[in-house]
Amino acid sequence: MTRKILLLLAHPVLERSRVNRRLLDGARGVEGVTVHDLYEAYPAMQLSVRREQKLLLEHDVIVFQHPFYWYSTPAILKEWQDLVLEHNWAYGQKGHHLDGKITLNVVSTGGPEQAYSEQGFNRFSVRQLLAPYELTAHLCRMTFLPPFVVHSAFHVESDAQFAPVVVEYRQLLEALRDGTINLEAAARLTRINSALPVGEQKGTP
Repeated sequence: MTRKILLLLAHPVLERSRVNRRLLDGARGVEGVTVHDLYEAYPAMQLSVRREQKLLLEHDVIVFQHPFYWYSTPAILKEWQDLVLEHNWAYGQKGHHLDGKITLNVVSTGGPEQAYSEQGFNRFSVRQLLAPYELTAHLCRMTFLPPFVVHSAFHVESDAQFAPVVVEYRQLLEALRDGTINLEAAARLTRINSALPVGEQKGTP
């Protein structure tokens, strides 16, 4: 099994990014991954719905990579959802174009991991705060996986410091591409990251 991956990047100031720029550099080297920078493609946020739908049809895994802005996503991703996921195309009685596709979010946060828990400062996990994406995936009959989360983005100072996370991200993309992730086991996680045995045979918990 070989899947094609569409990486939808949403970062309005990528040149100032500590995390997403490095993640993106790692993802570009993974065969089978198409990187689509939404702010670069649509600087005035005038999205081409047909172009975006065509990209969705051509790929099996949809990855939304973005910083966590106010417990959500940058504005262009909301615009993308509002316009691209049309009734009777993405969902509804006749909307079956996304059936069976896999989706997940790749998220960077300024706060530490312990802040994103019931006992932490933000009271909820990142996955809980991404509930609208999980429900959207369900509505569109897609398989939702928990997010790949990079916490404490403000403390990333060097490529060497961040290299293990980039390797982990590349391994995740390769495993999604090659079908070596147990999707049922992954779906039960709070965040996918290294808690999942990336690279093992499909069906192994």
